Amino acid sequence: MKKLRVMAMATQREELLRGLLHLGCVEISEPDDKLSDPQWAALLRRGTSDLTKTKSEITDVNTALDAIKRYGQTKDGLFIQRHPISERDFLSAETAEKAQESCRRIGSLLQELSRLQGEESRLTARRASLVPWKELDLPLEQTGTAHTVIHQMVAPAGADVGAVRTELAAENLAAELYEVSADKQQRYTLLLCHRADEERALEILRPHGFSVTALQGVTGTAAENIAALDAGLSENRSGQERITDSLRQSAADRDALRLYADRLSAEAAKDTGAESLMTDGTILFFEGWVPAEKLGEVGDFLTRSGCAWEGSDPTEEELSQVPVQLKNNWLTKPLNMVTEMYSLPAYTNVDPNPLMAPFFILFYGIMMADMGYGLLMILAGVLVTRKYHPKGTAGNLFGLLTLCGISTFIMGALTGGFFGDFIPQLARLINPASTLELPALFTPLNDTLMILIGAMALGLVQIITGMAISCIRKFRSGQIMDAVWEEITWWVVFLGVALLAMKVTNLVLYIGLAMVVAGPLVTGQGLGKITGIFGSLYNHITGFFGDILSYARLMALMLAGSVIAQVFNTLGAIPGNIVIFIIISMAGNALNFALNLLGCYVHDLRLQCLEYFGKFYEDGGKPFRPLAMNTKFVDIENN
Repeated sequence: MKKLRVMAMATQREELLRGLLHLGCVEISEPDDKLSDPQWAALLRRGTSDLTKTKSEITDVNTALDAIKRYGQTKDGLFIQRHPISERDFLSAETAEKAQESCRRIGSLLQELSRLQGEESRLTARRASLVPWKELDLPLEQTGTAHTVIHQMVAPAGADVGAVRTELAAENLAAELYEVSADKQQRYTLLLCHRADEERALEILRPHGFSVTALQGVTGTAAENIAALDAGLSENRSGQERITDSLRQSAADRDALRLYADRLSAEAAKDTGAESLMTDGTILFFEGWVPAEKLGEVGDFLTRSGCAWEGSDPTEEELSQVPVQLKNNWLTKPLNMVTEMYSLPAYTNVDPNPLMAPFFILFYGIMMADMGYGLLMILAGVLVTRKYHPKGTAGNLFGLLTLCGISTFIMGALTGGFFGDFIPQLARLINPASTLELPALFTPLNDTLMILIGAMALGLVQIITGMAISCIRKFRSGQIMDAVWEEITWWVVFLGVALLAMKVTNLVLYIGLAMVVAGPLVTGQGLGKITGIFGSLYNHITGFFGDILSYARLMALMLAGSVIAQVFNTLGAIPGNIVIFIIISMAGNALNFALNLLGCYVHDLRLQCLEYFGKFYEDGGKPFRPLAMNTKFVDIENN
C-alpha cells in the first residue's frame, strides 16, 4: 500500500469523487486525527454531502422492492441473477428518472394501501362492537324519556341475569333488565328504569359485575349501522384489491429499481467519501491508501484533474493503520473466505492464502474422499458460478467448493469410493455372483494404520512449513538468533530423531539437544536460564506431539464418511430390491454428504487456524475498503 495525499480546488470535488469511484482502488481515510490537531482544525473542516438524503432514497427504493416481492409474487431463488450493464447506462440520468418515478408511484400506492388497511381495522372493530346489539330494535342514541332512563350494560358471562331481576323486584323498583345477547366472555343487557330508582338499581347491579357502556356517535339501530359498515368494508376491500393489482403490475419495474438501488449505493459511497474530505470552502485535502500497483493509474487521473498529490510508503508509526488487500489468483482467491473468517493478516505479515491453499484443498479431499461427493461438489460449484456469477463471499464459497470437489474426487478415485460402495452393492443386486470392485490404491477400512501415519506425516510437513515461514520472516527482520534458537534448533532435533530411527548416526540428535539446552542459557536471565530449559522441552515436545496428533482427524473423517456410506448401502441392499436400494442409499448418502460437507470444512479450518497459523501468522489486519461501485444486482462493464 501507498499513502496518498491529495489537494485540489473545492469546485472539483464531484468530478474528483466520481473519478475515484470509477477507479475503485482508493480508500479515503477518516480525518479525525487531523481535526484533533488545533492547527489543522483552524484551517480546515470536515466536508458535507447529501448522504442523509441518499440513505432516505435507498430506504424508499428498498421499500418499493419489498412491496414488489410481496405483492408481485416474484421469486429470486437461492441467488440473485446479476445482469451486465455498461457504466454509462448505470449512471444514466434517464434510467434514474424512470426508476425514481416508479419508486414514487409505488410509494404512493403503499401509503394509500396503508391508509385503507388502517381504515379497515377501524371499521372492523366498530362492527365488532355493534354485533352484540344487533337484535336490539332500538335506536342506539336513545337514552330515555322525561321519566325513564335506558342504559346499555355489559356483565361477565357468568352473571345470573334472573337473580338480578329477582333482586330488583324485591326492592320494589320500577326497573327491568333485558338480556339482548351473550357470548363466551360477556352478557349484553338493557336496563330500563324510572329516573327516581336509577341510582338504587345501579347499586344492585354493580356487585354482579354489571357496568354501563355507551356507543358514542352512533345513531339508528345496531342492525342499520352494521349494514352501513358492511358496505364501507366492501368498498374498502375493493380499493385494497385495486391497489394490490397495481402493485402486482409494478413487478415489471423490478429490474429498473434494482439498478437504481445499486446506483444509490454507489452514490452513498461517494457521499461518505465526501464527508471524509477536509476543506475550507476554496481547496480540499484528503489522505488515503492505494495499492502500489495502482498508484500510477491513480496518479495519471489526479494529474489530468489538476490535483496536487503525492504517494509514499507508510511510516513505522502508520503501519497499524495501513489497510490490507490480499493478492489473489484463481487458486488462492476462494481461500479469502477462510482468511476473512479467521482474521486478516497484519500489514507486516504474509499473505496466508498461497501458503494455505494446497494444504486446505488437499486435506478437505482426504477427509471427504469420495468420487460421487466430489462430482456433486464440482457440479454445484461450476453451475452456480456460471449461471449466477456470485461475488464476494458467495463467489469464494463456490470457487472453494469446486477446488475441494476436485480434490475429493481424486482422493475418492485413490480409495475406490463412489457413494461408498454403491456400485459393488448394485452390481451384486443385479447379479449375486458379481465380484465387481472399484480399483483402489488403498481403502479406509483395510489400510487404516497407513492412512493414520500418512495423515500425521502430512501434519508434520505443514507444521515444518509454518516454521520455515516464521524462520524466513525472522531472518528478513534481523531476528537471526531467535530463528536459530527456535525453529532451526528443533529442525536439528527432528533430523536427529529421523537419523536415529534409520540407525545412521546419533550425533545430529546430540547436537540438537545441545542447542535446546543452549538456547535458554543464551537468551534467558538469572534463574530463567535453568527453568527455560525445562519449559522449552515441555512446551515444544507436548506442543509438537499434540499438533501432529491433531492431524489424525484426516484419517478419522475419511473412515467415518466411508463407513456411514457403506452402512446405508448395506441397509438398502437387505430387501434385495433395486428400487428400494437406490432410495435408501441415496437418502443415506445425502445425509452423509451434508454432514461431511460442513464437518470437513470445520475440521480443515481448525487445522489451518490453530496448528498452521500458530507457527507464523499475526492477525489484526484492517480490511481495504476503497471508494468503489459495489453492486448487488448488476455487473458493471467498463465502456
